[in-house]
Amino acid sequence: MAGYAEIQIEQGASFTTVINVSDSSGFTNLTNYSASSQLRKSYYSSTANNFTVTISNAANGEITMAMTAANTANLTPGRAVYDLLITSPTNVKTRVVEGIATILPSVTR
Repeated sequence: MAGYAEIQIEQGASFTTVINVSDSSGFTNLTNYSASSQLRKSYYSSTANNFTVTISNAANGEITMAMTAANTANLTPGRAVYDLLITSPTNVKTRVVEGIATILPSVTR
């Protein structure tokens, strides 16, 4: 079952967060895994914003999710949903985290 985490994204500012993937025995080794993450206004929305996702420390199960200031500037303030999927070398997909993203509006443009 995926973990749950709420995140806040400031409209017009760079966004970065680090996720540590672990199982009951400790950190999960993500060598040769890939990862992807999307943000949508609702679960049923046909449009999505992609996070840039990198496995920043495979041996320690560390994944970095990011979005540029130019991309966050185009987000609509309010609540949205997101998740993060990892794909194993044998193409097994696992949702590791999901939750609500609050887009905070910007004053400075």
